[in-house]
Amino acid sequence: MASRTLRIATRQSPLALWQANHVRDLLLNKWPNLQIELLPMSTSGDKFLKDKLLAVGGKGLFVKELEEALLDKRADFAVHSSKDMPAEFPEGLGLVAICKRDNPFDVFVSYQYKDLQTLPAQSIVGTSSLRRQSQLLAHRPDLNVKALRGNINTRLEKLKSGEYQAIILAAAGLERMGFTDAVTEQLSAQIMLPACGQGALAIECRSDDHEIQALITELNDSISSICVHAERRVNALLGGNCHVPLAVFCAPIENKQLSLHAKILTLDGSKIITSTQTGPIEQATSMADRCAQSLLAQGAANLLASVPR
Repeated sequence: MASRTLRIATRQSPLALWQANHVRDLLLNKWPNLQIELLPMSTSGDKFLKDKLLAVGGKGLFVKELEEALLDKRADFAVHSSKDMPAEFPEGLGLVAICKRDNPFDVFVSYQYKDLQTLPAQSIVGTSSLRRQSQLLAHRPDLNVKALRGNINTRLEKLKSGEYQAIILAAAGLERMGFTDAVTEQLSAQIMLPACGQGALAIECRSDDHEIQALITELNDSISSICVHAERRVNALLGGNCHVPLAVFCAPIENKQLSLHAKILTLDGSKIITSTQTGPIEQATSMADRCAQSLLAQGAANLLASVPR
């Protein structure tokens, strides 16, 4: 391994580069003699930033080119935001590690109002996430949601320009980029349940590259991994992707137990189906199965079918 230069496939946005460099630093802290380079790439999702994510093919567009770089061996592993990962992997690739999860919650950002509750009726709130839109409208049906895409800097600039009265962003991204001063209010899980995998970094590599796998698995955080995989299982069983207003969050609680909560909504937030499961950590997979079954028994399939594609 000493003579091999490792290459990390990453998107070229400032946040993605921060995340790839963070993983690089974690590896170098363990093995200072490693040679590691970044392979920044523009993905299809980045190229269509002015379009709605639904219209251009969904979250998978943020990983497709990175996975192609892994398959043709231009890169040795890829660093992703877990919430951007599709439920299934191309043949020959797999998820090897989930790094210790950072803040999984969403935040309210406004330069005019101190919190979501004091935002006036008919205010324009920016987000392109169906999950955020539906939960926002469930809590505040008097607000207007307007699409907002682009990197963090772009979104904050659009807010400053007055195009929006407020925007909803992931706390982890702002914290990683040093924009904590921009946070007006962290939204509770009761108001804004996180997306599957939110706040955690995922590392993907070739299934047959055991040398790389041995390195990367050292970065896996056991509890974060168990929780994210439980969320991903619920997501997969419900056919979850960016076309679906699905929120799911798993976290450790006392006595080595987990709490798993999932929520599916109509786009306008007028109908909500929820399921909460608790159980021992070692039963995370069966908890995820029960959670999905509970949602389906409550009519999740019909609700999901009603969402425009």
